[in-house]
Amino acid sequence: MSQVNEENQFELESGSAENGTMSKAVSPAEEQTANEQPEETVDVKESNKETKSARVDAVDEQMTQLQAELNKYKDVALRSVADLDNYRKRMAREKDDAIRYANAGFLERLIPILDNFELGLQAAKAGGSQSAVLDGMSMVSKQLQDFLSSCGVETIDATGLHFDPNAHEAIAQEWNEDIPEGFVVRQLRKGYRLKDRLIRPANVVVSKGAPVGENSAKAGAET
Repeated sequence: MSQVNEENQFELESGSAENGTMSKAVSPAEEQTANEQPEETVDVKESNKETKSARVDAVDEQMTQLQAELNKYKDVALRSVADLDNYRKRMAREKDDAIRYANAGFLERLIPILDNFELGLQAAKAGGSQSAVLDGMSMVSKQLQDFLSSCGVETIDATGLHFDPNAHEAIAQEWNEDIPEGFVVRQLRKGYRLKDRLIRPANVVVSKGAPVGENSAKAGAET
């Protein structure tokens, strides 16, 4: 009985030894798999690098687009600020002009009345009469002139001056031996200027200079 047990135990130990030896053995497929694992790992690493590089390129492209949009909106903002500043300056200038020339329309209507009043005053003086009425008219004329001066109105008197197309309006030309060519012979109507704005030019007659010979005199007369 003891001998049988010893044989069985020996067989069991032998089988265990054989099983242990077989478990340690590596098959050809496993060996090939083990050899292939490093190549797959390299491919994965390269793929990760490519993916990372693609992401970086995408981020760079997006940043470029965002920078372009930022520059565009910055330019729009600067233009808007400049337009607003120009608008404010224009409105301030227009407001200042409206204040400075607020009486222009009123003065344009008043000046013809003043012209008629001065014509009546000159006719009264030409009559040679020195009455209280004439003195009163002279006083009113002076008050009107003072009122115009207080409003910033300047009288344009062109008599004896060189013709200025910016302030004078030539009604006619005539030969004149005493007055050089291009100078005003006489003024037919006063001109007026409100500050730096011309309300009405002065109507004048301009000299053509001294006539040269009889033909020139005839030509001047015909003209």
